[in-house]
Amino acid sequence: MANHLVRKLDTKNWQISIVDEHPMHYYQPGFLLIPFGFYTGADVVKPKTKFLPKEVNFIQEAIDEIKPGANQVALRNGQILDYDILIIATGVKTAPEMISGLLEGGWRERIFDFYTIEGTTALAKKLQEWEGGRLVVHLAELPIKCPVAPLEFAFLADWFFQEKRKMRERVEISYVTPLSGAFTKPRSTAVLNHLMAEKNIKIVPEFYTERVDDSVRKIYSYSGQEVEYDLLVTIPTNIGDAAIARSSMGDELNYVPTDKHTLQSKHYENIFVIGDASDLPSSKAGSVVHFQAELLTENILNFIVGKPLEPSFDGHANCFIESGFGRAFLIDFNYEVEPVEGRFPLPFIGPMALLKETRLNHWGKLAFKFVYWNVLLRGWPMPTITARMSKLGKKIN
Repeated sequence: MANHLVRKLDTKNWQISIVDEHPMHYYQPGFLLIPFGFYTGADVVKPKTKFLPKEVNFIQEAIDEIKPGANQVALRNGQILDYDILIIATGVKTAPEMISGLLEGGWRERIFDFYTIEGTTALAKKLQEWEGGRLVVHLAELPIKCPVAPLEFAFLADWFFQEKRKMRERVEISYVTPLSGAFTKPRSTAVLNHLMAEKNIKIVPEFYTERVDDSVRKIYSYSGQEVEYDLLVTIPTNIGDAAIARSSMGDELNYVPTDKHTLQSKHYENIFVIGDASDLPSSKAGSVVHFQAELLTENILNFIVGKPLEPSFDGHANCFIESGFGRAFLIDFNYEVEPVEGRFPLPFIGPMALLKETRLNHWGKLAFKFVYWNVLLRGWPMPTITARMSKLGKKIN
């Protein structure tokens, strides 16, 4: 957003400040690939200042509270910032403490996450030395960052233990989810369910996690169902930033109520929300933020001159799904259109296939790291990929 706005705003009359307590930025899609040896921790981290234009005021400090009634943000160091327009981009974090028993006993010994840099690097070491047994990939509840990442982990684990460790026969993989199948959309769920069956990955659907008991290595659902594990790879509850709770601006999971088409706060007209911090029914994924940023920039400009906001964001998301053995899927969808077959990014030409497993999609997944650092963070457009989803070249009934 800062890179977009610097190019569009008169910086003689507008000052842009970014407040962030963390000096380093992580390429979070890379967290999935660290346990399987594609990347190391050093490959996915760079200083934030590397990507900020010189006209932006970077304040490295934690947010204590947002005070929308006073148009102010209070920082932990006591500093008060006044604002005319506020963009909330506080994201989400994992909250393993919200699952009873998850942090007791086996944490980072038999229970691991890969949604944090600490968790994924610890898991990488564990996978190299583990001697097999029951591997359970566990999705606690939705929404989460990157909804396909747990699926990708299960697929890559199948490949890793077969090709890298040569011990797939000693590993039983289960995928435990509160969903009725592999994904949230019917067509892609059917495709991915079939792939799981082919890979001998057992799906345990509609599992609503109550607690974990590492003393007996079991997870329990509210309905009384239980799943045993020897190695538990969990995606804990995802929640919004604590500053949102302190500011009384969010729902029970600290997500900010947001208009799903304009990205304006539902309660404060000069506050806008981008990315994972919102309660939008769109994927919490990097591609979504990129598309939102293009459209929110135009709405910020409209707001400044008093024009009506454009209800332009359609929930557009696209992402690669690693399926192992050098192949991947690519899906493209929005609020109204579920992932379907077709070609991407050019209609009818591609070169990438949608909702099909191909080697080119796998290489696209790996190439995305370069695109992320050099195009997305810097606010540059991606040629042929529009912020609003194109229906051309897609098999939409």
